[in-house]
Amino acid sequence: MAAGKRRELFTILETSADTERDSASDSEESPLNLSADVKWFEIPFRKPDSDEEEELEEDEEEEEDEFKSVAAAETADTASYLAGGGCNIILVTDNGMKHEEESEDSYYASANNCSETTSNDSDIDFSDLEEEPTDLIGQFDDLGEDCTSPDFWGEPDQIISIEPFTAISGPQHALGDEADTRDYFRLLFPDSLFEHMVEQTNNYALYRQRRSGKVDAHWHPTDLREMRAYIGLNILMGINQLPDYGMYWATDIFIGNAGFKKTMTARRFEKLNQNIHLCDRESEPAQGEPGYDGLYKIRPLLDVVENTMWEAYAPNRCLTVDEGAIAVKGRFSATQYMPSKPLKKGLKVWMLCDSKSGYCHRASIYVGRAGEDTGAVGYKVVTSLVKGLEGKHHHIFMDSLFTSVPLVQRLLQDGLYACGTTQPSRRGFPEALRLRNVGKLAQGEFFQCQRGNIVATVTRDTKVVSCLSSNCAPGIVGICPSRGRDGAVIGVPRPLPLLLYQENMRGVDLCDQLRECYQVGRPCKKWWRYFLWFYINLCIVNAYIILRESRGGAAPPGFSGKQFTQRHFRIRLAQQLIGDYQGARGMERAARKRHADSPVEYGHRLERMSERSRRCRNCTNKGLRHESVFGCKICNVHLCRGGCFSEFHK
Repeated sequence: MAAGKRRELFTILETSADTERDSASDSEESPLNLSADVKWFEIPFRKPDSDEEEELEEDEEEEEDEFKSVAAAETADTASYLAGGGCNIILVTDNGMKHEEESEDSYYASANNCSETTSNDSDIDFSDLEEEPTDLIGQFDDLGEDCTSPDFWGEPDQIISIEPFTAISGPQHALGDEADTRDYFRLLFPDSLFEHMVEQTNNYALYRQRRSGKVDAHWHPTDLREMRAYIGLNILMGINQLPDYGMYWATDIFIGNAGFKKTMTARRFEKLNQNIHLCDRESEPAQGEPGYDGLYKIRPLLDVVENTMWEAYAPNRCLTVDEGAIAVKGRFSATQYMPSKPLKKGLKVWMLCDSKSGYCHRASIYVGRAGEDTGAVGYKVVTSLVKGLEGKHHHIFMDSLFTSVPLVQRLLQDGLYACGTTQPSRRGFPEALRLRNVGKLAQGEFFQCQRGNIVATVTRDTKVVSCLSSNCAPGIVGICPSRGRDGAVIGVPRPLPLLLYQENMRGVDLCDQLRECYQVGRPCKKWWRYFLWFYINLCIVNAYIILRESRGGAAPPGFSGKQFTQRHFRIRLAQQLIGDYQGARGMERAARKRHADSPVEYGHRLERMSERSRRCRNCTNKGLRHESVFGCKICNVHLCRGGCFSEFHK
């Protein structure tokens, strides 16, 4: 009987004339930023007829026989109502569950019937689903009550209030049309950070020499131009990836990179790798001392980048909170196992990203928890990430790791709406919607309970999913096209919270995709360097998003391609960071190239270099071993007497 009622229910939803508006309403603006293929319907909360009550009693006996339940009569009565009620919602009382009279009011103040809608908006627009503005904080003063009390949840027939989003959003800068990639990158990674890296790198090189008691003959202080070139080369290594960084300076013409050789030598690059630093090691507090900071080595970077990322782009209406992963090689105490991520093992970072573009507004490094349960960690993470958004009516989407009833209450009190999947075992989730009371659900079947703006939902899609939301009215269903096992397209009913979650939970994943396309930096043994390259890569991704939205998809001046992609952005940024910088060896090579046509004219001649023979540079480049006492003093290389002199200068 229950299956028959389900089929009848969804047949009525798709064909009943009472649940459709006039054709003139098709041109109205859609209240949701979802696929045009989704058909929207509102399921009224109504009392069942007397015939249905008799059928429900028969279902109760069948359920008891099927599951051989030994629970009390109250629990059996609850389960029978849930199993046979389809999408009708049931009131939770001290005596079990009961149906109430149908409410004449709509779930939303401005929408009291069903409609088919289409939309191509970039963000969720609830303009058609909003009530007149009210005092949101005052309306939910009672949310401080214990969410575990039996009378906390009620029937889903209450009107919810969603305040309009009116805050300024999008890129916030004063760059003109002539701005290029480096200008946008400077918004997030200013020149002051490069200067700080130069100062601390030079200090750390001296610190290493004092500690070892030896002088490094191959090290000389770096400067701002060289540090920019060093970062530019690391960006290019993400575009042109090779197994070992020494291969970029290989003599093999099919492997070696002439641009890398021109910029700096392999030894200089290695020395910068060894000494690059962000903090003063001599003043670092030891563990247990006052002022100890586990992130001391990257604290100067965090203080600057966290502010620039927040100020360069004002958050849009819909935001995503999720965990990001950083791939590592080696053993670190902070390494986490994340089975739900494509990268299963790595360093974890909590991220607040834009649901549409993937722009990362905030990132918080996870260093482990001490004896706290997952729900408490999720509560602290979300409240810290959304700090500064209070009263702006943003919509926060998160997964079951974070979502809980106390968190949704807290966000609602702060003027923020939330939607996300949750774990039924979490504190405050309705007892009536737990799996042991709901029983076996058919695909598309769902049940809901409500407390003010907070709606709890349990439904079955490909598996049973539990949701909590404060931005969705109860009873709204979307019929979504989906392919069955035989390949046929079928309509799958999904409640509104699940659809909004699926559409807007992609922000952090999109940011991760943009980051993982082109890695910056090389694997190493120092944990803090992974975070250094992570934040540099994140600044590149954010700068690319700001450029794309600021210019409306148009390429910067001087670009002649059809489409300006992230790859073009990274190559152009690296070239501008390197500029015309050339190390000592690079300048020698440039001079040799200019004098190649007539080396004798510019003072290059074959003459005796020393009494002791050394390897010919030209033969070495070809993989041969010949020695000579002759060479070119201008180039400071030994060369064989014969064709090596002219061949080398070409």
